[in-house]
Amino acid sequence: MEFHQPLKVNRRQFLLRSAVTAGGIIGTNLVSKSPVFAQAPAIITSEKMRPGIPFGVASGDISDNNVVIWSRSDRPARMIVEYSTSESFRNVRRIPGPVALETSDFTARLNLRNLPPNQQIFYRVIFQDLNYRNVYSAPVRGTFRTPPKFGRDICFVWGGDTAGQGWGINPDFGGMRIYETMRQLQPDFFIHSGDNIYADGPIQAEVTLDDGTIWRNITTPEKSKVAETLTEFRGNYQYNLMDENIKRFNAEVPILSQWDDHEVTNNWYPGEILSDARYTVKDVNLLAQRARQAFLEYMPIQYDNDPEKTRIYRSFEYGSLLDIFMLDERTYRGPNSSNNQPEQSPATDFLSRRQVQWIKRQLLTSKATWKVIASDMPLGLIVRDGATDFEAWANGDGPALGRELELADLLRFIKNKNIQNVVWFTADVHYAAAHYYDPNKAQFQDFKPFWEFVAGPLNAGTFGPNQLENTFGPQLVFQSLPAGTRANRPPSEGLQFFGAVQINAYTKVMTVSLRNLAGQVVYSVDLPPEQH
Repeated sequence: MEFHQPLKVNRRQFLLRSAVTAGGIIGTNLVSKSPVFAQAPAIITSEKMRPGIPFGVASGDISDNNVVIWSRSDRPARMIVEYSTSESFRNVRRIPGPVALETSDFTARLNLRNLPPNQQIFYRVIFQDLNYRNVYSAPVRGTFRTPPKFGRDICFVWGGDTAGQGWGINPDFGGMRIYETMRQLQPDFFIHSGDNIYADGPIQAEVTLDDGTIWRNITTPEKSKVAETLTEFRGNYQYNLMDENIKRFNAEVPILSQWDDHEVTNNWYPGEILSDARYTVKDVNLLAQRARQAFLEYMPIQYDNDPEKTRIYRSFEYGSLLDIFMLDERTYRGPNSSNNQPEQSPATDFLSRRQVQWIKRQLLTSKATWKVIASDMPLGLIVRDGATDFEAWANGDGPALGRELELADLLRFIKNKNIQNVVWFTADVHYAAAHYYDPNKAQFQDFKPFWEFVAGPLNAGTFGPNQLENTFGPQLVFQSLPAGTRANRPPSEGLQFFGAVQINAYTKVMTVSLRNLAGQVVYSVDLPPEQH
C-alpha cells in the first residue's frame, strides 16, 4: 500500500517558500462577501517587537466541512487566520480570531467552517499585538485536505506514546524521526491514541545505551521532574513542539487526539491518592485537572473554554466511507482493581454508562461504510497495575467479569443491531500487533468477529509483547516483537511503529499496514467491507 497525493501540491516547497507578510492582502468578508484589506503592518526595526509563534501551527478535529486551527503566541495577541484553496492565496479569506492570553498560556484556536469538500486548503496564522495594533507576527503556514464526499481514497495514520521512558529529542538521532516518516506518506489525518506526553517521565540530558554510547536529549526545566503544576504540564507539550519533525508534521496533517494515563501519571484513575515519593501533590484529581487543562490548551481540539465541560470522547464524519469515534477511557473509569466483579457497578466503569450510550447511538446512526473506534487501550491484551490489579479491560482467561462486562454489552449491541465494518485501533503497549477476535474461540461469544490493530511507540521505549486473554477470543495474527524482548528499547534500535490505513474509494476495501521507523511495512492486511 502506497499513500498518494491526489492533488499536485509540493508541500515541502510550499512550507519552505518565503512567507508573505500580513499587510496589504485582499480578503473577503465571509458575511457580505465584499472585499476587505488587511491593515499594513508597521515598519519593525526589531523582530523582538513583533509577536512570535514559537511552536508553529496545527489543525485538528477535522470533519466533513470543519477544522480547528491552533497556534500559540509568545505574548498577548489576537489570532488571525487567512486561508485559500490556492497555494498563492488568491481569493484569500481572513478571519479575526480569539485573543491569546496568559490564562490559556497564549494558545488560541479558530474553527474554519463550511469548507469545500475534497480541497487542499492553505492557511496562515498571524498574531496581532494587542498594545500596538499595527504590529503583526510573521505568518506561519499550514495546509490540509478536506474530506471527499466520494471518489477519492482516504489515507490516515495512527499511533501513540511520544517522549516516554526518558527518550526525548535527540538532535544527533534526528529528533523524533517517526513523525517525518509518517508525514512523507501524506496522510489525510492522524489519530494520536494517547500518551501524547509523559508527564510522569522526566527527560535527562544523557542516557547510556547498552553498547556504551550516549543518547543525548534536549532538556528543559519543566521536563526535568514529574509534572505537578499547570506550568509543568504545559511545559511537557511545549517540549514536544520543540521537535522540528513534529512541527512540520502538525503543519500538514490534521490531528485527532485522545488521552491516556501519561498525560497525568502512570495508570491513574479518578480519586487515586499517590504513594509515589517523587510527587508532593498526591491528589490525582488535582493533577488530572491541571493535566486536562494543558492537554486541551495544546491540542487542536474543539474547545468550549471550560476544560471540565469539554468532552475528549467525540466523533467525526469523514465523507461517505468513514466515521471515527474517539473514546475516553480515563475520565470516567472506576478504580483499578482485581477487575473480577460479577456484576456491573460504578466500580466496573471504564467508559461509563453515559459514554457507552453515546457510542451506541453514534454507531447506530452512522451511515459510513467503515466505523473506526479509536481506543486508547487495547481490548484483549492484559495490562497490569501492580501485582494484583488491572489497568485495561482484560483481567485474564475466563468469562466476562469486571470492566469486561461493559465491553461485552457494547459488542453484543453491535451484533444485535448488525452494525457493519467496525474496526478498533489502539496503542498503549509500545509495540505493534494485529488481533482477530473470533467468537468461536471466545468465552463470551455473543458478538460479531472484528479486528483490532495496535501501533506504537512513536518516540518512547519499546516493550512487550503482552499476553492475550481468551474472554473475547482474540487470535494473534501478528506482533512486531518476539517474546522475551528486553524492556525499554531506545528509538535508536528502530523498534518504533505506527499504523497506516487506506480505504479504496471504489472497492471500499480497507488496507491496514503496520510500519516501522523507516516506514517499511512489517504487516499488512486487506479488509473487504461486509455485504448488506
